[in-house]
Amino acid sequence: MPGLHYIASDIHLGAVPDGTEHAFVAFLRHVGERGAALLLNGDLFDFWFEYGTVIPGRHFRVLAALADLVDAGIPVTLVGGNHDAWGGRFLREEVGITFHDGLLRTELAGKPALVAHGDGLGRGDLGYRVLKRILRSRAAILAFRALHPELGVRLAKAVSRTESREEGEAAQGRARFLEAWAVEQLEADPSLAWVVCGHAHVPAVREVAPGRYYLNAGDWVHHATYITIDAEGTPTLHRWPVQAAR
Repeated sequence: MPGLHYIASDIHLGAVPDGTEHAFVAFLRHVGERGAALLLNGDLFDFWFEYGTVIPGRHFRVLAALADLVDAGIPVTLVGGNHDAWGGRFLREEVGITFHDGLLRTELAGKPALVAHGDGLGRGDLGYRVLKRILRSRAAILAFRALHPELGVRLAKAVSRTESREEGEAAQGRARFLEAWAVEQLEADPSLAWVVCGHAHVPAVREVAPGRYYLNAGDWVHHATYITIDAEGTPTLHRWPVQAAR
């Protein structure tokens, strides 16, 4: 398929300024003009949970732009992150995107790829691994669904640390753990051309071996970065001009 393959992650809609969300909508329109496919590698939303027929309504512009991409024949894949792993019927059937929770084996630009948001991987996030099992258990999901949606949103916002999350040693530590994990996957599986992560909020394009890469698209909290892969299999890191869309 002609066109560029786009990767973005950690937009955290709901915890970023309105100008960032408007800029991301402009980015999605740009993908519609030039893209062959879009991979959103987790934490598109700072919080997303579908209460049966009730879904969050704040980000309808982004949801409409994603639906427009799908209607135009551009496949959109969302890998659930630690903030939006509870996607469901609405995203799949009404918006039309492919939603996946967990490790994803797929192809990018015609080459084998392993995609993971990154939470709980590598040598970091040890405590979170236990919490992750609890939060994504059927019992926890049913209990949260029993809450009124307004209360659920308030609770999620109260425990989110995105708005206060700073760049620094903690972010660099997560980035190092994830990169090391990605290198291990590439070494263990010679068929892989790409290992793609998010979560660290630190952009990276590293050629681990000739033609084989670790990719991290960074975030839209601090960087507004994304990655493209062209028809020749060359990845490029870009920065979107957020200020221009305010």
